[in-house]
Amino acid sequence: MLEQSRRRVTIIDIARHTGVSKSTVSLVLKGSPAVRSETRKAIHAAMAELGYVYNRSAANLRTARTDFVGMVINDLMNPVFAELAVGLEDAFFQAGFVPLLANTNENVARQARLIHSIQEQGVAGMVISPVAGHGVADMLDAARFRAPVVTTMRRLEGSNLPYVGQDNFVGARLAVEYLLQLGHRRIAFLGGLENFTTRRERIEGYQTALRGAGIAPDPALIIEGPPTRAGGAASLAAALDRDAPPTAAMAYNDMVAIGAIGLLRERGLEAGRDVSIVGFDDIAEAEFNAPPLTTIACNTRGLGGTAADLLKKIIEGGAAPTQSIIGPARLVIRKSCGAPPR
Repeated sequence: MLEQSRRRVTIIDIARHTGVSKSTVSLVLKGSPAVRSETRKAIHAAMAELGYVYNRSAANLRTARTDFVGMVINDLMNPVFAELAVGLEDAFFQAGFVPLLANTNENVARQARLIHSIQEQGVAGMVISPVAGHGVADMLDAARFRAPVVTTMRRLEGSNLPYVGQDNFVGARLAVEYLLQLGHRRIAFLGGLENFTTRRERIEGYQTALRGAGIAPDPALIIEGPPTRAGGAASLAAALDRDAPPTAAMAYNDMVAIGAIGLLRERGLEAGRDVSIVGFDDIAEAEFNAPPLTTIACNTRGLGGTAADLLKKIIEGGAAPTQSIIGPARLVIRKSCGAPPR
């Protein structure tokens, strides 16, 4: 026993201790049902007694397979991407993978370095919520030659990589159609940066809804800004200071919407009474905002699970490496919207 404590316990030690063959111990480690219950219990007891730790790296070398996968997220400070990461991690855990999580903080150079580092670990594949920027699609396409890559939440123009994301167009159209039904005609679009494909898709849905009601979109009411609370406050302030201010606004995301509602409060105004606000994402905070935020729900956590499942199928050869999946969008009506003021 003293000799074993000075070195790593092996399956040969377990086999000798329990009086079974090495192959029987190996079958138990693999979860095979071919081993009798009594024998399996004896082997597990021996592992606990001797302090056996499964050498996964050695097993991976023997089978030419790794259980590690990469999760590269663009902004973990944003609640919607944190929800995405939880969905990914849970699905990977259920599938027997060990995820390596990295936050790129919306930095192209940092993303490239992190992807390179994760690939050096010999991962089976990666799910990436990519940074917006020039050359990102080319870089991720090159990364695919070393491991399968699934992109999520932000579509990459010019790339054939598989994609799992929200229905940005339909979600934005639903939001604006609801505001139109309430009687609004001056509706702004707040926040998001010009190089976000998600923003362009949401603006397209916004404009389609307006044109469907016979309203020509006003470029002065489409205001770019960071996808943050501060960006939402600044975007709505710019819209309200126009000669013909809007009576309602669709925000790029919930963070922008919550920031816009804060700006209304600072000006002595109330969301839903003086200006109606709709968000996008339905983060947990939206329901508990004051007032509770009307928004578009896309089940971001579920999308994370879908992206993980798609990567697993590609790794196992059960899905095409160019497949795309778009999740449904649903309008959630709360109290941040109302009829336009008289």
